[in-house]
Amino acid sequence: MAIELTVPNMACSACSDTITQAVQAIDPSATVQADTKTKLVVIETQTPEATVKAAIVAAGYSVT
Repeated sequence: MAIELTVPNMACSACSDTITQAVQAIDPSATVQADTKTKLVVIETQTPEATVKAAIVAAGYSVT
């Protein structure tokens, strides 16, 4: 399932790398596409959305 999240404080490629690592820590098979210009993160995963959001927040980012 695809999850689309807005991460307003994602500013650079290092931010997108950190978000990718946080998501893949809970689902190693997840694919993450992060666009720093639009602040949109698209995640393909079987993990529940609430769990994915919690992982991103734990990595230090806000999710809307």
